Amino acid sequence: MRILLVGDQASLSAELMDFIADLGEEWQPLTASDGQAAMNIVAAGPIDAVIACPTLPDLNATTLLGQIRTLRPETIRIALVEAAQGNRPPPARLIGVAHRFLPMPLAPEVLLEALTSLEELRELLDSARLRSAIGRIEKLPSPPHLYLSLTQALEHDDDTNTADVSKLVAADPAIAAKVLQLSNSAFFNSGRTISDLRTAVTRLGLSTLRDLVLASEVFSAPPLSGAERNSLQQRALLASRLAAKLLPDSSAELGATAALLADIGLLLPGVRNERLPAEPGDDRPGHAEAGAYLLGLWGLPMPIIEAVAFHLQPQKSNTRSFWVTGAVHVALALINGDPVDEDYLQRAGVLQKLPQWRDHANGLMGLVATEA
Repeated sequence: MRILLVGDQASLSAELMDFIADLGEEWQPLTASDGQAAMNIVAAGPIDAVIACPTLPDLNATTLLGQIRTLRPETIRIALVEAAQGNRPPPARLIGVAHRFLPMPLAPEVLLEALTSLEELRELLDSARLRSAIGRIEKLPSPPHLYLSLTQALEHDDDTNTADVSKLVAADPAIAAKVLQLSNSAFFNSGRTISDLRTAVTRLGLSTLRDLVLASEVFSAPPLSGAERNSLQQRALLASRLAAKLLPDSSAELGATAALLADIGLLLPGVRNERLPAEPGDDRPGHAEAGAYLLGLWGLPMPIIEAVAFHLQPQKSNTRSFWVTGAVHVALALINGDPVDEDYLQRAGVLQKLPQWRDHANGLMGLVATEA
């Protein structure tokens, strides 16, 4: 992979530069001190990924990444943002041209993790057509910043409590309203109306809260009408809860998140809905692989990316046993009323569980119907 890092010595630590120099020929790291030097490198040949500091001597990161998008739409574009920015999302114009954001100062281990995940993504979805199609989209759905902030807080601070989580959620009034709405729904209502966020967080539980926040952020994309957005979000939440029931506790959260995001590709312009018959000559990327590629750009875990990529065709998964991809396939099929791949379930040794899973799905959809 050819990786271009753009920034001067004042922005990049000596430790990081030494680390980049030691990456070796397998990664082919390149550096440029300013925007013009970076564009000269990009014009000279394909670049797999570019990582840009927020300020450069001649250009800002937004302008540079926008120019790279025009010249090399297949290049993965990563923007560095000041760590002091905290939970605030990056500027809107930068969100429109960057695929992923990494904190600055950039630690070597963070860079290595990002590069490794990009290499895995390329191996899973090695399609120049797909990379170019996604790269040309001028307005990608932005990474779910509140969801990522919640995940980071819960993973790195054992003392995180409901009050801290409530403050994070309260920063986004639209999502806070969704949290209160769901906590008072038939899924969780135990008879007492809840009107404060802290109690709502306690009732939902942290993993369910994160899924709800993720759904609210992801499905707020402008291309959808209000009715389409609500329908897609409701089906995603139902599939998420069902997928979690099909897996052991150790994998339930992975399955829930993957099912929630399985149809995110439908939010992207220029992709094909793979649940509909393909028209002759339609070479647009399918929504499953396009959605998986987007999640890879965001840096989500590989089991989630693989499950999204192959949830319509689980037999293509690298995992032969019934795991996240299989659970997402079953959950989405049952919630959407689509056929379940029984041959796949037979080979995975779980076909006998399908009637029980149908009962779970019918129970979840019955709750929604009763509430409606």
